[in-house]
Amino acid sequence: MSNDLTVIEQKQVEFYEDELTAVRADDSQVYVSVTQMCNALGVDAPTQRRRIQDHEVLNEGYKRGWVNTPPSEGGRGGGRQQATLLRVDLVPLWLAGINPNRVKSDIQEKLTRFQKEAAKVLWEAFQDGRLTADPDFDALLQTDSDAVQAYKMALAVVKLARNQIILESRLDAHDLQMEEYGRRLESIESQLSSPAHVVTQSQAMQISQAVKAVAIVLGKQTKRNEFGAVYGELYRRFEITSYKRLPAARFDEAMGFLTEWHISLTGDSPF
Repeated sequence: MSNDLTVIEQKQVEFYEDELTAVRADDSQVYVSVTQMCNALGVDAPTQRRRIQDHEVLNEGYKRGWVNTPPSEGGRGGGRQQATLLRVDLVPLWLAGINPNRVKSDIQEKLTRFQKEAAKVLWEAFQDGRLTADPDFDALLQTDSDAVQAYKMALAVVKLARNQIILESRLDAHDLQMEEYGRRLESIESQLSSPAHVVTQSQAMQISQAVKAVAIVLGKQTKRNEFGAVYGELYRRFEITSYKRLPAARFDEAMGFLTEWHISLTGDSPF
């Protein structure tokens, strides 16, 4: 295996009468415990691990990661343990190499179900909260009962919340990046600015914070990074190329302009 994974989410997924450990890793992919699937199918785990490692395509999705395991029926073991994991989209390819005629007769039907359905169920467990595999349930969803409508609405809310979380995370990361760019720009500008007739360092900092406040509020409304737009409007209105080049005599006017802009967006002034 080329590298280890960092597990960021773990779920126990019920697949008919078996419970499988599936995880979402730091590469945003979903993986399943190889040993656990081998135990469920009654096949030799070491043999299957060697098969996977010897297969060029399967080996690309064969990783290791730390998972939480329950103790045995006798109360032994359990806790955080390292497990061998296979990316779920490769599960059908792996299981297709196991001949149903070479497993116990009572396992043949289960193997066929695993080959056809396991990858889809394991993946869906991390998409919309589905934790079971039951064909009858899919049929029930075709009815028009109040419970079915409530279930579908709940799934829609979950998906919407998930997308919102991802969007907010990306916006936060972008804001941090822009703040870093701003600090670097301020450092360069401070070396180039002439202090004789322009705002002081303290006044420049106040302007910078005011611009930041307006840009953040505006960005939440437009879902875009508005730092450049706010600075651009400030520079255009006061005919400057940098807020540190603002004439000291116009400091109050600039702060008043930014304050009024913020009030128009939020109804209050933070400055």
